[in-house]
Amino acid sequence: MFDFLDPIQTLLAPHLAWVLILGVFGLLAIRAPIGVALGLPSIMVVLIKSEKATSLATAVVGAMNEKFLLTAIPFFILSSAFLTSGGAAKRIVDFAVAAVGQVRGGMGVAGVFSCMLFAALSGSSPSTVAAIGPIAIKGMEDSNYPKGFATGLIATAGTLGILIPPSIVMVVYAAATNESVGRLFLAGVMPGLLAGAMLVGGILIGIGRMKIEKPFWYGFRDALRKGVFAVPGLLLIVLIIWGIYAGFFTPTEAAAFAAVYGFVTATVFYRGIGFLKNSPWRREGESLPASAGRAVLEVAWSLPANLVHRETRGVLLNAAKMSVMLMFIIFNALIFSHVLTELRIPQQLASAIVSADMPPWVFLIIINLILLIGGQFMEPSGLLLIVAPIVYPLAMQLGIDPIHLGIIMVVNMEIGMITPPVGLNLFVASSITRMGILKVMQVSLPWVGVLFLFLIIVTYIPGVSLWLPDLAYGPR
Repeated sequence: MFDFLDPIQTLLAPHLAWVLILGVFGLLAIRAPIGVALGLPSIMVVLIKSEKATSLATAVVGAMNEKFLLTAIPFFILSSAFLTSGGAAKRIVDFAVAAVGQVRGGMGVAGVFSCMLFAALSGSSPSTVAAIGPIAIKGMEDSNYPKGFATGLIATAGTLGILIPPSIVMVVYAAATNESVGRLFLAGVMPGLLAGAMLVGGILIGIGRMKIEKPFWYGFRDALRKGVFAVPGLLLIVLIIWGIYAGFFTPTEAAAFAAVYGFVTATVFYRGIGFLKNSPWRREGESLPASAGRAVLEVAWSLPANLVHRETRGVLLNAAKMSVMLMFIIFNALIFSHVLTELRIPQQLASAIVSADMPPWVFLIIINLILLIGGQFMEPSGLLLIVAPIVYPLAMQLGIDPIHLGIIMVVNMEIGMITPPVGLNLFVASSITRMGILKVMQVSLPWVGVLFLFLIIVTYIPGVSLWLPDLAYGPR
C-alpha cells in the first residue's frame, strides 16, 4: 500500500532518530503548532519504518496503551471553568484579605495566599491569574502598591497553579511515567507552601520604603465569616487528595467528582452562574425557617434546570475547546514518545550516561537547563511528554527518585509560565492591567529570581518533595 515510500525508506531507514528529532525541532522553528510538530514527524517515521498499512494504527494503540489516566484532564479543566466562572475567586480573596490583610504588606500577602488557594482549585496557572488578578491587583493598587510590583507578584504567584494539587501537569507526568498520582499530588504540597512562603518573603523585603496603607480590619468574626463562605470551594482539594489517598476513588473518578462538585458549588453555593445567579441565601427581613425552606426548594428545581442554562452551556463549551486543544497536543506527544521508545533512543542515552559515570547532581543541572529553555517556547504538557520518557529511565539509572524528578519538572514548567516568549501568565497579566508585555516581563523579573532560588532548593533537597508522600504511603 505504501510502495511509493520504498525509495525514501531505503534512504532514511538508518537515520530515523535524526529524522524524528530534526523534524520536530524544524517544525517548531517555523512556528508550527506543537501538536503538529510532534505528530507529523512521528507518523512519518512510523510509515518509513514499516511498509505495513497497520503500522500507524499499531503505533497509535501502543501510544495510548494504559493511558486511561489522561481522561482525568478534561474533568479537571471543567471543574476549574465552573469555579472560575462561579465566584470562587472573590470569596477566596475576601477571606485572604480578612485573614492577613491587616499586617504590613498584608495585601500582597493576601494576593499570594489567594493565588495559592485558587491554584488548588483550578490546577491551572493562567486561570489563577485571570481569576485572582483583577481583584488582587486592584486591591494592592488601592493600598498604594506600585502597579508594576502588584502585577509581577500576581503573575508569578499564579504559576503555583501547576504545582499545588490537583495539577493537570502532574497528571500528564503520571500518565507518561506510570507513577502514582496520589504520591505526586502529596509531593506538590510542601513545595507549593515553600514557594508561597518565599514569595511572601520577597514582599516583606520589597515593600521597604513603600508607604503601604493597611486595609481596614473588621476583626476575627469577619475573617471567620468570610472563611466559611470560602469553605465550599476550598473543600474540593481536601476531598480529592483524601479520596485518592484513602482509595475511595481513582484519579479519573476524582476528576469527574471535581467537575460535578464545581458545577454544584458554582450554581448553588456561590450562585455565580445559572438561574440562582446573585440570589441571596437569606433575604432582608426573612426568618431563618422561611429562608431554609425557600433554599431547599430553590436547590431542588435549579440543579437540573442549571444543566441547560445558557451560562452553563457557555462554561461547557469553553472547557471543551480547551480540553480538545490540550488533548490534541497530548495525543501527538504520546505518539512521539512511543516512537522514541521504539527507536530505543532513551535506552541508548541511558547507556551513554551510565558509561560516562555522570554524577546525579550534574544530570539534574542538565535537565533543568533543558526544561528551562524548552519551557520558554513550548506548552508545559507537551514539553513534559517529550522530555519525561527520555529522562525518566536515565534518572532511574542514577538513583533519582521518580516522584522527586516529577516535582523538579513541574517547577521548571512553573517558571516557563512566567518567562518569554510564550509565558502564558505574562499575556494574561498584560491583558488584565493593560501594561505592555515587555513591561510585564520587566516587573516580573525579581519574582522569577525567587522562583529560580526555589528551583535550586527543590532540586537538591529531595526531602522537600518526598517527606509528605513518604509519610503517607511509606518510603519507596
